[in-house]
Amino acid sequence: MDLLLAVAGWLGAALLLAGYALVSSSRLSGDGTAYQLINLAGSLGLMINSAYNAAWPSAGLNLVWAAIGVVALVKLARIGTVNQ
Repeated sequence: MDLLLAVAGWLGAALLLAGYALVSSSRLSGDGTAYQLINLAGSLGLMINSAYNAAWPSAGLNLVWAAIGVVALVKLARIGTVNQ
């Protein structure tokens, strides 16, 4: 179980860094669905790992980060529905 949660944390960190790098290099739009999904998945991985390791400030930060991602995805879904 420890290994699985460590992998979740490392994958989460890698996803957040990859998303940031892709947006910073203009290879991905910062207001698109793909970026929001990358951020959401990354923040969930880090949140789970941080909570398991009792790193509560990091867990809290990633909880908020995930909530922002969910809100952004809901807005994108609504926009997609309106435009169809």
